[in-house]
Order: sequence, then C-alpha cells, then structure tokens
Amino acid sequence: MTAQNKSTTQDHLDILDIKDNFVILKDGTVCAVIQTTAVNFDLLSEIEQDAIIAAFSMLLNSITFPIQIVIRSRKLDISKYVDKVRKIETKITDPLLKHQAEAYRKFVQEVIKVNEVLDKKFYVVVSSGPSKVGQEGAGAFDWFMKLLGAQNKRVSVNEEKVLRDGMVDLSPKVDHVIKEFNRIGIKTKQLSTQELVELYFDIYNPSTAHGQRIRTNVDDYKTAIVNPAIIEE
Repeated sequence: MTAQNKSTTQDHLDILDIKDNFVILKDGTVCAVIQTTAVNFDLLSEIEQDAIIAAFSMLLNSITFPIQIVIRSRKLDISKYVDKVRKIETKITDPLLKHQAEAYRKFVQEVIKVNEVLDKKFYVVVSSGPSKVGQEGAGAFDWFMKLLGAQNKRVSVNEEKVLRDGMVDLSPKVDHVIKEFNRIGIKTKQLSTQELVELYFDIYNPSTAHGQRIRTNVDDYKTAIVNPAIIEE
C-alpha cells in the first residue's frame, strides 16, 4: 500500500496569502509592493540631473525603515506585434502609406535580430514584521528572494492579526515613499491584490504567463489543484 501524496503547490511557496493589497509571508512578514515608473537620466540636462540627484538624496535620508528596490527585466517576444503590423500593411491601399508601413516592419525586424527587446519594471518593496533587511550579511537580493518565497520558514501565524498590525505599520510608510518619489517626478502606485497575484504568477510561470492575463478570482489560487483561467493578449 502506497502513501498518498497530499502536498499542494502552496506547501512549497512561502506566501501565506495575498489580501487587501498586501503580501503575507509564512514567517509573519507583511509586505507592500509599489510599482514605479522610471526617469531617463541621460536625456536630462545637467541642471535637471543635479536636481534629481539632490531629490533622491533627500528621499534616502528621509527613510527610516527598510525598503527594497527591484528592477525586473524580461525578454519580450514581439513576433505577434510584427504579424499585426504585416496584416495592417496588407490592408493599406495608399502606395506611400503602404511603403512606409513596410519600411517600418522591416526596421523592427532588423532591430530585433541584433538587439533583445526587454521589458523593465521597477518595484519598491516595504516590509513589516520579522525581516533580515538591514542586518549584517543580509543582502538585497537575498531579501527579495525571501519575498518570492525562497528562504522563509513557516511559523504559527495569526493571519488576521498579522495583517491588521502590518497595515497599521505599513500604510504611513507606503504613503511616505509614494510622496517622496512623486517629488522626483516618478509616478508610483501600490499594487492591488489582483495585480500582486498576476505579478507572482508571472514570476513563477514566466513561459506560461507571457502574453496572458489572469481573469480569475484570487481564491481560485488557494485550491489544491490550480487551473487558472487566462486571456490571450
């Protein structure tokens, strides 16, 4: 008689829950993830660059709690975009416009032969509760992997209390980070519950999630067998 394997996917992840726009880890840590835009520093004038540096320095000096800045790069497959341009090209009747569309398509095809097309996204993570951030020997990458569920050990967690206390602690911190980044001209937003689910789904399933958007309820991902409904983009 063989023992039945009752392990689920969730048993191997250290994310306890994603609720009310926060990530709850199994060690009791609560995290808020803020997505930001970027500034093309090289295109700014020298005066603008100096102003950005000064403002960013003030931002760093004003923060009295740990934050994690994460830059996520992902290679994009734009073959569908090229096919879409080709279809539009075939429908154009004006000879000049048709020539311009063809030249643009060929230009894009040549560019992607030489260079990889990367999608870069920028995040600031603020944590509450137990954390190794700021301690000697705890690197930034190690902590982000902790957030992704690579190193946590599960402890007994009162989820409702941890979330309630975490929200009280994190809300003013998140507001402060957003305000300081807006001062630099960087737009920010705290990821919602659904956006957090999509982010982690994409991280854990990079090939499956590419070009797809999740449309199910968050609760659908807490079952023993996960069958996500997705929309092709």
